[in-house]
Formats: sequence, structure tokens, C-alpha cells
Amino acid sequence: MKRQPLRLALVEATRILEEAGVASPRVDAELLAAHVLGVARDRLPLTPLVDPPVVDAMREIVTRRAKRIPLQHITGTAAMGPISVDVGPGVFVPRPETELMLQWGLDLIERREAPIVVDLCTGSGALALAVAHARPDARVFAVDNDPSALAWARRNADVRVAAGDTPVTLYSGDVTDSRLLADLDGLVDLVLCNPPYVPEGTRVPPEVADHDPHHAVFAADDGLAIIRSVVALAARLLVIDGGVAIEHDDSHGEAVPALLSARKVLSRVVDHTDLAGRARFATARRG
Repeated sequence: MKRQPLRLALVEATRILEEAGVASPRVDAELLAAHVLGVARDRLPLTPLVDPPVVDAMREIVTRRAKRIPLQHITGTAAMGPISVDVGPGVFVPRPETELMLQWGLDLIERREAPIVVDLCTGSGALALAVAHARPDARVFAVDNDPSALAWARRNADVRVAAGDTPVTLYSGDVTDSRLLADLDGLVDLVLCNPPYVPEGTRVPPEVADHDPHHAVFAADDGLAIIRSVVALAARLLVIDGGVAIEHDDSHGEAVPALLSARKVLSRVVDHTDLAGRARFATARRG
């Protein structure tokens, strides 16, 4: 059977994904090809020719992606900074934009010894596990109220421990509980949160609408319901000069900083944009 140029398979895959309305057809085509070949995306140029079974396998998963099944559900993983976590049905897929918030948090605790870090609405555990990987000396707590999400987080936590990372502590809890993690009051160096924040009724891509858990994406009160509780919780948990970072909808560039500024114990409130210039997360420090 004659080998075929990978370039032609990528062109065809890109065309199919573009016609299906996928936001980044060429990137997705390359990532799917890398997944089939078992190599990193930047190694694809080293495989100019592929066997027909590879082309068939690519065609099969490209067809799945064209049905708007999330790329991460097909590959089974999502990246967060230097690590990747397993994802699939029943858990929110981490987004690359969240890595900006992760880096802000790591920069904040860079010179702190044995920092205490809390990841609220942890989902797959991606943020908490990325912090634990970067800072083996940190005590990291991850909280979610969804049993399915916590099952994924536990699975990912076990994988990271097997790889040599420091274990994280998983909690089943609700951020609307005013006494959540009460034993950590005033002790936490960093609070990170990627909560449900999309206003109810907002139109979202099929990958989100049909595959991410609704309760992990949407929130009442114009998307601010959960964030209000997170702000209150962070104000209680943080040590003096500790920091909080909360991801939010791009329509919340003023609303979330206002919620943080309304807390007298919080100061140095800043809203941050993503690489596309959209309002993406807000930060504050405990005064």
C-alpha cells in the first residue's frame, strides 16, 4: 500500500473542519494528526509520509470533530501550563486562556515558602494540580460540589502523584457555604477560581452547549452569582498580602473588579485581559 503525504491529509482535514464551523480548523487538524501519530504537534514536519491506516484513522477522528465533539474529548486530555489532565463527559474542559491566571498566581507565591493555595470550582483539578507540580512545597486544596467533577479530579490527582508530584487535598464543598474551609481562615496565600460565569441564555459554541456540564458554565445573576460567593470566601481565607484571581466572562471587566473593591479587606484590584485583548480575570490582594 502506497504511503501518502501527511500534508495532503492535513489540507483535507482542515477543509472538513472549516466547513463544519470549527473555530481553529488548521490547528485542530494538526493536533488530531499528532494524536493519531503519537507525537507532539511540532514534530509533524518530521513525518512527511504516512501509511494508509494513519490516513483512515485521521479521517475517522476528523469526522468526529466535525460533529463538534470537543477536541479534548477526542484526545482525552487538556493542557494546563506544564501538565495535562484527563477530561471527558461530565467535567468542564480547561481552556488555554486560564493559563494566564495560573501564571499570575505562581508569580505571586514565587518567593513564599510552603504557600497554602486553594483552587475553588476545581473541576478536573487542572489549576490545583498545575500549582502542585510547579510548587512541590505548597499545600494545595481543591474544592468542587459536583461528584462527577471530583471523580475526574481524583483520577488526575492520582496520575500526578504517580508522576512524582505532591498530593493535593480534594474537598467536596460548595463555595456558597459561608463556612467552607473555615479552618483555613486567614492562612491562605493564593485563591484561584475558574467558576461558572457565563450569563444564562448566552449562545455558546456546540462544544460547550452540548458537552460541558451546564452548571459548570452558566450562572444566574448575569453570570455573577457564584463569583459573589467566591469573593466573600476569598476575603475570609486570605492571609495578609495574599492574593485572589477569579476568571470571568468578557462582559464582566467592570463588574467583577467592583465586587472585589467592595470588600474593605481587599485592595490592589486589577482586571486582566487575555491574548485577544478581552477582559478575562480579575485579581486582588488582602490588605
